[in-house]
Amino acid sequence: MFNKILVANRGEIACRVIQACRELKIKTATIYSEADRESLHVALADEAVCVGPAPNKDSYLNVANIISAAVITEAQAIHPGYGNLSENPDFAEACEACNITFIGPPADVIAQMGDKAKARRIMREAGVPVVPGSANGVTDLTAARQIADQLGYPVMIKASAGGGGRGIRVIHNAEQMREAFEQAQAEANSSFGDGEVYLEKYLEEPRHVEVQILADNHGNIVHLGERECSIQYRHQKLLEESPSAVVSGSVRRRLGEAAVKAAEAVGYRNAGTVEFLLDERRRFYFIEMNTRIQVEHPVTEMLTGVDIVREQIQIAAGEPLSCEQGQIWFNGHALECRILAADPDRGFAPSPGTISRWQTPVGPGVRIDSGVTTDSVVPSHYDPMIAKVICWDQTRQKTIARMEGALQSLVVEGIRTNIPYHLRILGNAYFRQGDIDTHFLERRMGLSEGG
Repeated sequence: MFNKILVANRGEIACRVIQACRELKIKTATIYSEADRESLHVALADEAVCVGPAPNKDSYLNVANIISAAVITEAQAIHPGYGNLSENPDFAEACEACNITFIGPPADVIAQMGDKAKARRIMREAGVPVVPGSANGVTDLTAARQIADQLGYPVMIKASAGGGGRGIRVIHNAEQMREAFEQAQAEANSSFGDGEVYLEKYLEEPRHVEVQILADNHGNIVHLGERECSIQYRHQKLLEESPSAVVSGSVRRRLGEAAVKAAEAVGYRNAGTVEFLLDERRRFYFIEMNTRIQVEHPVTEMLTGVDIVREQIQIAAGEPLSCEQGQIWFNGHALECRILAADPDRGFAPSPGTISRWQTPVGPGVRIDSGVTTDSVVPSHYDPMIAKVICWDQTRQKTIARMEGALQSLVVEGIRTNIPYHLRILGNAYFRQGDIDTHFLERRMGLSEGG
């Protein structure tokens, strides 16, 4: 096992990893930008190193400075969390070159799954159901038009190197193709440095479900069931739950088998998530694989009792999985609400500032994963998520009630948050019935594309 791990991230995920290390009796170092000098993750770690000024590109994306931080703190491994460098194959290779263990999958797997068009091709060859679409990446407008004509409108354009909802456009007819194609390419170039896109048939009212997998270095792979992630704003998830209200035992088994097959196809190791779209007939289609820990991993932990972050660390240290598929039970229901320093009434515009009061709920079945406390400064430079509230109970309806109580007890003053908006979602009759899809906020909550 490692003696020390560098946590190369910030906010609640950095705090979460530090806690897991503490339980494993592993010392921690962490990194911070000049804007995060007084942040909670810095206070929790055994030591911390400043890696640059506030802008992400100069600090949390600064590979040379982060590797240097690992060297000077004598960390044997780096946990990248999610976002930032967690799915950057060059960073994983840099760790390996410096004899530092990257807590995640191998660099070549990250690269393969990071190319969404290539990932689709690999999954298709492995027999995993894939949304109909282009076989390869597309850089030419004429080719895009031909593919769209073959698929039939509406179609979706996605960045081949994409993620986080960037580089995506929905096209309903041929007249929209040129503008949408050029916009998607420009956004893909700006966000990922790669203008290649691919096309998929657009499913009108799908659900977004994903399957958590764990794979060790000894050939063992397990799945931890599905998460429902259909409550989204501009392809960004707001609320997740497990299990899905509409996934039967047989569909869950087939989803799990497909996710394990996907992991086997690329020689996957560590924690990962295989994402699917589920149509109204409960047919599912692979869309992508996230080669990192997910924001919403706590709902799976609450449901199964498996500590995913601890498993990540133990796998990276060469240990076998601590659980077998037959030992994993899906007990009750879990729900997660992402707490954002953002104003839903203004299109989820960020609301940076100082938190003057932070009071969290207590009680059974309530978990708070937070990167802030009273007097914490929420900078304007980073993602606005400041915490997650996760609740568990025996049934979905009881869990919703528990979450409503927890959110009503969570007091955040000094900044605006989306807590009232979450309460509106939880109180919505369609949500309570489990009648949701990826357009729920637009169809049932009156949210326009502009916010």
